[in-house]
Amino acid sequence: MSHPVSDTEQLQPTYIVGRRAVEGYSVGVVIAIPDPIAGELERWRASFGDPMAALVPPHITLITTTPATDWPSTIQHVREVAAAQCPFTVTLKSTGTFRPLTPVVFINVTEGFASCVDLHRRLQAGPLARDLEFPFHPHVTVAHDVSEANMDAAEQQLEDFEASFTVRTMGLYEHDVTGVWKLREELTFGQNAAAGEKAGA
Repeated sequence: MSHPVSDTEQLQPTYIVGRRAVEGYSVGVVIAIPDPIAGELERWRASFGDPMAALVPPHITLITTTPATDWPSTIQHVREVAAAQCPFTVTLKSTGTFRPLTPVVFINVTEGFASCVDLHRRLQAGPLARDLEFPFHPHVTVAHDVSEANMDAAEQQLEDFEASFTVRTMGLYEHDVTGVWKLREELTFGQNAAAGEKAGA
């Protein structure tokens, strides 16, 4: 996503099976951060006073809040991108910020940055094609819309943070009319797109 899934929108890992999106629905695609890294980042985010720490699991956003009026085409497109993707390593290291444009402090994606950008490029095409306000920049949010002092603390205290993990899947989320993000399907990289038909549709 240009700036990641807005962390004011809840990412809830709840499956929806057998329902079509209707006009007005949106989708998002994210890479979940695995434990124990996720737990550590969640605790840090809570320590900076961010109320979304307990509601939004740590993640790297690939596609944010993109309208999807043709759900079958959308899910097939995302499955095909996943099927063509090989697992890759992500290293999270040190901090950055979108201030003053956006009140966000984040952990940088160093190793794996190019892979995330390429995934985003291939996902934000076909039924998900749209113009973005900002260039895509993969990252993991650790403080959003908190006080300047707490954003300063986040940027400084996590400056030496470093962790790596292997990315093997990405999650396709549906933003429903209740305003909640729900996991529609977790897609494993390198699997035949047709294999997902039984599980997700």
